[in-house]
Amino acid sequence: MIRTLKKHGNSRALVIDKTTMELLGIEADTPLQLTISGNSLIVTPAAMGVGKEKIDAVLEQLRPEYGDMLRRLAE
Repeated sequence: MIRTLKKHGNSRALVIDKTTMELLGIEADTPLQLTISGNSLIVTPAAMGVGKEKIDAVLEQLRPEYGDMLRRLAE
């Protein structure tokens, strides 16, 4: 896949199309890690912890048994 840089203010931007974003599992607000290796630029989703989906799933498992305690702690 060949891409060219687009002018964006005083900088240049690499536009990533929707299909490529879906293949990478990223969205417009996904933090990206940029790495330079030799003459290559490597763009990967940044590891930012477990993520909201994982936290929500764990909370759903805990709520039946610990919901009251968690509610009191939140107060």
